[in-house]
Amino acid sequence: MLLSQQDVLKLGMGAGNETAVAEFTLEGFSGLDQRLQLFLSLILLLMYLTTLTGNTMIIFLMCVDHRLQTPMYFFISNLAFLEIWFTSSTTIKLLVILSSGRRTISLKSCFAQSYFYVALGFTEFALLVVMSFDRYVAICQPLHYAAIMKQQLCTHLVVAAWVLGFTLSSYHLVLFSKLTFCGPNKIQHFFCDSSPLFKMYCSDTTLLWKADPIFISFVVLGSLCLIMVSSMCIFHCILHMPSASGRRKAFATCSSHLTALAIVYGSCIVLYARPSEGVSLETNTVVALLNTVLYPFLNPFIYSLRNKTVKLALEEALGRPKVWLFPRS
Repeated sequence: MLLSQQDVLKLGMGAGNETAVAEFTLEGFSGLDQRLQLFLSLILLLMYLTTLTGNTMIIFLMCVDHRLQTPMYFFISNLAFLEIWFTSSTTIKLLVILSSGRRTISLKSCFAQSYFYVALGFTEFALLVVMSFDRYVAICQPLHYAAIMKQQLCTHLVVAAWVLGFTLSSYHLVLFSKLTFCGPNKIQHFFCDSSPLFKMYCSDTTLLWKADPIFISFVVLGSLCLIMVSSMCIFHCILHMPSASGRRKAFATCSSHLTALAIVYGSCIVLYARPSEGVSLETNTVVALLNTVLYPFLNPFIYSLRNKTVKLALEEALGRPKVWLFPRS
């Protein structure tokens, strides 16, 4: 008696965590012309190398320059370290796909990529909350800043952010380890994101489509609310500053930070903070580029390289006159 394809797949799955699918094919940007894919890969490669260089430079300067060994730059250097790994977890594979056409990824590599993407993302949200708290104390409680933001507290906050991010994301590993894949093995994305993976489970995924956005919404919107509360308190303090130039400088700094937050939180809300079963995967692929490539690329410029102290430290580290790097009008 002939067996149906579904029966064959079920027989191949066996028991436990065995699965009929051994590897996946990432189909993101497969509809683009080959020359356009190569052009896009060059742009992404330049952005990726700039991201690595900028964030590595921030970490290096923070370690060697005593003027940057403050709580604010301690948090920024941790964010820079995180961004290196966050963008690498997806961009390296994307560059391989666009430049060579090798789109396959093993099951274990896919699970690992998905876990680290979520874990580093959750850790970043926690670090952004910590940084907003640091700015609140610095602007609204300047006389008590040194007493509050001691090195021990800063270290504890950073460790808590990393532990919290990787602990909260562990549910992804639990979900993936208990479900099986029947195929097809083609993922309509450039990395192993939750939404396209849910479409390939053999099991009923109705609960997953509802639970996953709720959990991610709790993390994303919860951290956003804490940041907004800190921002409102900061804006209130800025409005009561006696110096007009001080207010302008503070607003200019806050506006660039808010732009960065709008990119990362806007993209995450579009992608994850709502039921996404009916959302176009092509739309998700484009929006995900903002989160995985553009935001890490902008971070060094927004948080550090526009700062005069960082510019001076960089010029001294390179041993060049100031006018060579940053001429003044």
